[in-house]
Amino acid sequence: MSQNTSLAKARGMARRFAMQAIYQWQMTNDDTKGIGEQYVEENRSATADFDYFRELFFGVEENLEVIDKTLAQYTGRAIVSVDPVERAILRLACYEFLKRLDVPYRVVLNEAVTLTKKFCSAQSHTFVNAVLDKVAHELRATEIS
Repeated sequence: MSQNTSLAKARGMARRFAMQAIYQWQMTNDDTKGIGEQYVEENRSATADFDYFRELFFGVEENLEVIDKTLAQYTGRAIVSVDPVERAILRLACYEFLKRLDVPYRVVLNEAVTLTKKFCSAQSHTFVNAVLDKVAHELRATEIS
């Protein structure tokens, strides 16, 4: 397996764990530090980029206001009324669009749709894809053009 493939898989797993941790935080409002430590401890044997997990998870919390304001423009409803799993995925991807310019927008979009197909209802991926496509056009306009 190439180093790029290994990194992609480790980051994919980090995104999955971050999405699940964001979901848990949204549902419980527990302390993020404890949730983050729990995910690292429980998944220690997984092939995940735990530094990337931490950046994503804590980055969403630190940037929540701007993330939610950005998403609200395109969801057509209050962000809190969006399905909690979809909301976690949208927040995660929006963070990457905002702060991880080294990750191509197509990768962010594809990873978000993949998570949505795995963890959400059958047609959720069309909603998530549509919202994130609009967000990408706003936040990554230069890259897209």
